[in-house]
Amino acid sequence: MASEPKKPDSTKPRIEVDHDLIRELSDLLAETGLTEIEIERDGMRVRVGRQGNLSVVAAAPGASAPVASPAAVDFGKHPGVVTSPMVGTAYVAAEPGAKPFVDVGSKVKAGETLLVIEAMKTMNQIPAPRAGTVTQIFIEDGRPVEFGEPLMIID
Repeated sequence: MASEPKKPDSTKPRIEVDHDLIRELSDLLAETGLTEIEIERDGMRVRVGRQGNLSVVAAAPGASAPVASPAAVDFGKHPGVVTSPMVGTAYVAAEPGAKPFVDVGSKVKAGETLLVIEAMKTMNQIPAPRAGTVTQIFIEDGRPVEFGEPLMIID
């Protein structure tokens, strides 16, 4: 006996995501060097962070919506965090279109190149501070990074 397909729950409000707005906010972050930006429009709150964190939360007009975002987690205190030693532009591969130095799940040795940060027209290889497995990557290729910003986690 075949079961009927589930019908959408019409009592739950549907969240419409404005992808163009998110792209605009992401571009604004890159241009200004900010790490996070949040706006509220027509009861919809959108928060975009530079470390690959994105949170879209809908709230009824006038109501306060809880914002649960990975941006709220402080990865800077994680024992396996690799932070940026400088301000610059991060690249995950040696050249455009090349295979990334590491991916999530990659096993690395201490001293192995994780990524490259371009600062003042100089390409700086960022080595793994210890051996382990890359469990999270927070950066996007070609995006600016700040001194001390978490880049990835090696467990």
